[in-house]
Amino acid sequence: MTEPHVTRRSIVGAGVALAAAITTGDGIVSPARAQSAQKTFLLVQGAWEGGWCWRRVSDLLEKKGHKVFSPTLTGLGERSHLLSKDVNLDTHVTDIVNVIKWEDLQDVCMVAHSYGGFVGSGVLEQIGDRVSSIVWLDAFKPENGQRPLDLTSDAFRQALLASSNKGEQGFPPPAGNPVPIFINENDRAYVTSKVTPQPIGTFLQPLKLSGARDKVAKKTYIRATKFPSPAFDKALAECKADKSWSTSEIDSGHLVMLDAPEWLANQLLQAA
Repeated sequence: MTEPHVTRRSIVGAGVALAAAITTGDGIVSPARAQSAQKTFLLVQGAWEGGWCWRRVSDLLEKKGHKVFSPTLTGLGERSHLLSKDVNLDTHVTDIVNVIKWEDLQDVCMVAHSYGGFVGSGVLEQIGDRVSSIVWLDAFKPENGQRPLDLTSDAFRQALLASSNKGEQGFPPPAGNPVPIFINENDRAYVTSKVTPQPIGTFLQPLKLSGARDKVAKKTYIRATKFPSPAFDKALAECKADKSWSTSEIDSGHLVMLDAPEWLANQLLQAA
């Protein structure tokens, strides 16, 4: 039996061919590429929160090589010193639009939590061509002309309007709610130390929509079933009835990013 004739040149040539196949996808795919190409995530907070709420999920995504942006909206979190009566829904939409513009982001997966569904819907009206997928995480799915206040309970609406009539600039997070529906017990002290009053103007401004949200190629709605919300139940039902949306549910409180960060990170990777 004759041994094959192997030279350094043939080995190098085979290596180049293999690299080319891995790069171009001609029959061979690298394990890293097969697992996941690098993706860009833009995480939009809910009311009273800040970019801090995404840290656990951001860390998991970044460790897998993805780019993650989790800006804090004006007047909240580390930007709470900017709270004023002039901060409204337009301000928060601009916060996110400007991140996309100044960071030159393309092919973005935008994730919106709770009130962030209003912000994200407004963002898509201005810069939807930069967003390839969206995930609405226990989030409002507003229609044209609606205000965040319109989708809240009567008790909440009356309390906020009373604060507005007094000239107050911010509205504190609801107190006295059962912990599991918002926060798991282990995170209660942490969250309580971080939340700040929501600018009242953000609840009162109607949102102008023309249907940009519906034009996004990949859309996912995630519902946290421990959190009672007729508005979110309605949004989930609408998405289930619309074949252009994917849906999933989790037995979690409202802050899914704290209750189940590993599960959520995997969901986002599938949805992006």
